Amino acid sequence: MSDHLSSPRALEDPASDICDLYAFPSPGRSGHLTLVMTVFPRADDTAFFADDVVCRFRLRPVSVAATGAKARFDVGADDTELVLECTFQEPSAPTGGGRPAQVGTCTTPTHHEARAIVHDRSGSDGDGDGLRMFAGLVSDPFIFQLESIMETVTTGKPAFGKVTTNTMDGANVLGIVVEVDCARWLPDRSLVAVVGETLAAGKRPVRLERVGRPEIKNIGMQWPGYDPLNRTIDLRELYNQEDAFHLRDDYLDAYRSRLGANLSFYDGLDGKTDWPPDDKGNHPLVDLLLEDFLVVDVTKPFAEDTWFGIEQDMLADRPHGNCGGRALNDDFLDSYYTLFISAGNGPRISDGVDQATVPATNDFPYLAPPNPAPTPAAARTGRP
Repeated sequence: MSDHLSSPRALEDPASDICDLYAFPSPGRSGHLTLVMTVFPRADDTAFFADDVVCRFRLRPVSVAATGAKARFDVGADDTELVLECTFQEPSAPTGGGRPAQVGTCTTPTHHEARAIVHDRSGSDGDGDGLRMFAGLVSDPFIFQLESIMETVTTGKPAFGKVTTNTMDGANVLGIVVEVDCARWLPDRSLVAVVGETLAAGKRPVRLERVGRPEIKNIGMQWPGYDPLNRTIDLRELYNQEDAFHLRDDYLDAYRSRLGANLSFYDGLDGKTDWPPDDKGNHPLVDLLLEDFLVVDVTKPFAEDTWFGIEQDMLADRPHGNCGGRALNDDFLDSYYTLFISAGNGPRISDGVDQATVPATNDFPYLAPPNPAPTPAAARTGRP
């Protein structure tokens, strides 16, 4: 699950459980960046956004600090950050009855805003402040095959392609789409790092969840069995509370150990080592992946299947050739498995599913409408 159900707390509180984060240049609308966050796994048509949860996007400029085996980013300082906060009113029933209505607002640090009626696919009126917003129930865009990765991890043998059913088939989530005018809100920037977070609303906005790159927590950190430091603690709850732009030193070695051990496990699935450890014994991708944010080039045109594209060009010590980020129709797990198992030294590895229940479109709000017969909420754990 990309980031669905990514900690014990997320299982208990679907309204704050971030499922996915996407960032890509707007298709057909040059000079705009689209940000998408989905929450509430397996939502049904009674679901609303929580009025006591803030969903926010954090954006900072980044630059390439190093390429090759030591590829890294330099991240902009705190005062360069653009924060877009999305909040929601308490749903209210119309006079005379009927389905409750809800309004969502996206606010900038300078108090400019876009407002949208939840579930209204036309989104906010215009974009006079350089912002456009949609919020509502949508088809879950994630493409995922659960049984294949579970069997692979359990047996230590690749099981990709045995089952070809999208685990997310028919599922719905609550989606937030914010489209940003780059000239107004991201002037003179090309590479931008994006993080999605949910926080408790109020005077003490405690971070509940956060997401940068997909599957860092679940497929990357969930399995403890190969970790030489500890084989009992679920690190994802701690990791969720971290500031993606300032990981604390307290648990950094624990994250490195868990993520590195699992990456080495995946690397060995094809019987060879494509990612030999560095001189400190660490998997060479660990520190780059712990820069846990999507990186998108807002000056390049929209393209699909570009997840980790900028980083792969950095590793190859060449200028990046695409927009990076993550688009809604990216079959990113095939890219993920291919990168980590074979380093791309062979054919693309497929998990057996190639598209979402309903693919996204190139027209705002991009996310597909909700499925008419969603998977029951009782199946929300998504486990076999």
